[in-house]
Amino acid sequence: MKKILSTLALLSVALFALVACGTSTKSSNSSDPGKLKVVATNSIIADITKNIAGDKIDLHSIVPVGKDPHEYEPLPEDVQKTSQADLIFYNGINLETGGNAWFTKLVKNAKKTENKDYFAVSDGVDVIYLEGESEKGKEDPHAWLNLENGIIFAKNVAKQLSAKDPKNKDFYEKNLADYTAKLDKLDQEAKEKFNNIPADKKMIVTSEGCFKYFSKAYGVPSAYIWEINTEEEGTPDQIKTLVEKLRQTKTPALFVESSVDDRPMKTVSKDTNIPIYAKIFTDSIAEEGQDGDSYYSMMKYNLDKIAEGLSK
Repeated sequence: MKKILSTLALLSVALFALVACGTSTKSSNSSDPGKLKVVATNSIIADITKNIAGDKIDLHSIVPVGKDPHEYEPLPEDVQKTSQADLIFYNGINLETGGNAWFTKLVKNAKKTENKDYFAVSDGVDVIYLEGESEKGKEDPHAWLNLENGIIFAKNVAKQLSAKDPKNKDFYEKNLADYTAKLDKLDQEAKEKFNNIPADKKMIVTSEGCFKYFSKAYGVPSAYIWEINTEEEGTPDQIKTLVEKLRQTKTPALFVESSVDDRPMKTVSKDTNIPIYAKIFTDSIAEEGQDGDSYYSMMKYNLDKIAEGLSK
């Protein structure tokens, strides 16, 4: 009996070690009781937070890099980190709270309170709605694809970090000033770049209709196969509608997002003879060490690739 109990104990320890190893990469730091515990719902918000907070916080990002944040099933580690968090940042505007509303369930189960424990980084954004809609639950969540909104996100993050951790307020505000200056410079360069592209070539075509904020910011109309990832995606009728629209334009290039199935866009490309110029980022940054592995670099990569493709 003692031998059996000893074996079971060893197996339990081994299983715990495996679980710990398998999940630790989602957190940027090992837990430090002296640091503010912060949770961000996705890699974009986590990166913005990291640029402002540096090593002053213990940061955990929920949705893994490359995964779609519209629909997600939190892991046990996500539940635990959320329950223990001092501060939680989410996008809002019908992203984690749309579709299966996974974030709404997560914070409810963790007994967290809105605007006390968790905050929408999109607070203050001029919301754009899905086509033909202007009601709650029909918001387009992809506000970060306009760098001006990325700056709003950063300011909201710094404000709440300073409120929860006032002893490091000067640190956060200094990093915020440096970071937003960098984003603003890229934004101004992008506007100039797109101003120089002929009007008849200005059309960004993607799988999901996620570039409305981008279109408004940079004067580039958008077209797409489906409107939002929580809906039916890539049906024959959707593809046919886009193909017919593109045949009436001089659009020189198509784009496909890094977090979606590229087969529907390949069909569009085949039916229109318009090449797919590049894979671009929308709902996630890239893996560390690759092009687009931060919010700034993903936006710079997108802006460069889209401008190049539309200049063909």
